[in-house]
Amino acid sequence: MSNFIDFGAAKKLKEMNENQNRITQLFQIKYPIIQGGMIWHSGWRLASAVSNNGGLGLIGSASMYPDVLRENIQKCKAATDKPFGVNIALLYPNLEEIINIILEEKVKIVFTSAGSPKAYTETLQKGGIKVAHVVSSTKFAMKCEDAGVDAIVAEGFEAGGHNGRDETTTFCLIPNVKQHISKPLIAAGGIALGSQMKAAMILGADGVQIGSRFAATGEASSHENWKNKLISLNEGDTHLTLKELAPVRMVKNKFFHDLEKLYDQGRDAEVLKETLGRARAKRGMFEGDLEEGELEIGQVSALIHEILPVEKVFENLLKEFRDASVREL
Repeated sequence: MSNFIDFGAAKKLKEMNENQNRITQLFQIKYPIIQGGMIWHSGWRLASAVSNNGGLGLIGSASMYPDVLRENIQKCKAATDKPFGVNIALLYPNLEEIINIILEEKVKIVFTSAGSPKAYTETLQKGGIKVAHVVSSTKFAMKCEDAGVDAIVAEGFEAGGHNGRDETTTFCLIPNVKQHISKPLIAAGGIALGSQMKAAMILGADGVQIGSRFAATGEASSHENWKNKLISLNEGDTHLTLKELAPVRMVKNKFFHDLEKLYDQGRDAEVLKETLGRARAKRGMFEGDLEEGELEIGQVSALIHEILPVEKVFENLLKEFRDASVREL
C-alpha cells in the first residue's frame, strides 16, 4: 500500500483542467488562481501576465489616479484577450470616478475590499460585472452573501497589506466561512506554494488569491529595491499594526519602529496618522525607500526566495499542487 493518500486532489486537479471549478466557471479562466490587486505592484503588466497564464489578473486601482487607472485598463486589454479585473479598495477617494471608468471601459470583473459589500455591488452587476468582495471574518462573509456578491474572498491574518482586526488565520477562517455561505469561496492570506493552494481547497475554498508571490515577479510594477528586500525576509520580519487607523501588515523597518515608539507613548490615532502622512506606501514599495517607506507584504514572504517571471510562478504552483500529498493515517 502507498504511504500517501490524496484527499480529493486528483478530482480537484481534474476540475481545474476541465473548467468545472466554480471559480474558473464564474470568471471564465483556466485555473482558480487570482492575483491580488496589490497597491504599487498590480499594474497592467502583472495583471495581463497572470491572465495570459490562465489565472485572473487584477489591476490595483488604489495606487492609481483615475486617468492612470483608465490607461492601465486599456493597456491590459491590448496585452491580453483573457479575462482580467480591477481591485477597488472602498476606503480610498475618487470612488465614483473610478466606478464610472470601470463601467465605461467595460471591465467584466471587480474585486472590492475595505468597505461594505453593499456599496457598489448592485451598480456594478447592473453593468454586467461579476463582483467579489474581500473579508476577514465569517460575519462579514455572511453580509457579502446577503449583498448578492458573485464570490467571496476570505483573507486570513497572514496576508500583507490591509487586514482584519481579529487576527483569524486562513486555516481557521476558510472552513468556518465555508459552513456559513453558499457562494464560491476564494482563500487568501499565506498562500505562495501549490501545496498551500491544495490545502486551502481541501479546507473548502474553490480557488485562491495570491499576493506576495506575485509581488516578487519581474512583471510587478514595484521598485527593484523592494523586490530584493522582499525575497530576503524571514519569519517574524512582518507585523500587523495600525489597528487604530486601518490594520496593515508591514515589514519591520525604521518607519515601523518609529511607529512602535509612538505606541510606547500611547495610542493616539491622530499622532499615528500624522506620522504615517501621505504617500508613505508609495515611498517604500514604488520608490524603493526601504527605511522610511511603508513596506506591505504577507508572512508567506519568508517562503519566497527568488524574483521570477509570472510564467515560472504558474509552472511552480501547478507542479507543487500536483505533487503535494498527505501521509496516510
